[in-house]
Amino acid sequence: MRRELHLTTAPIDEAALVAARPRDPALGAVLHFTGVVRGTEGAHPIRALDYEAFEAMARHQFGVLFDEIARRWPIASVRLVHRLGPVAAGEPSLWVELTAPHRGEAFAAAQWLIDEMKRVVPIWKHPVA
Repeated sequence: MRRELHLTTAPIDEAALVAARPRDPALGAVLHFTGVVRGTEGAHPIRALDYEAFEAMARHQFGVLFDEIARRWPIASVRLVHRLGPVAAGEPSLWVELTAPHRGEAFAAAQWLIDEMKRVVPIWKHPVA
């Protein structure tokens, strides 16, 4: 399984990421997910979220998650970009792409990856009012 991980303070350029996807006629599913910062945290309005990470451990944990995806599903590739630092409300903080022969595997793996990422990867968000 091809893997790509970027932890970055730069804005996520979704169009460039989509354009850079390698094409493979054997793959019938390309699934993209974009997580966008909401303008509220709980019941309180916010202007942004400030993301901080223990980067070495975050990279390690993402590697563990990618290994588990490769073990459980026939995923051809996973690409993930997570912003660090301040991200304004309405802007993407997470972009994920999975490719697979069929959509069922891509959807299942993406749901699992995002749920597990939130549970085990040391990236924390701090609201900016």
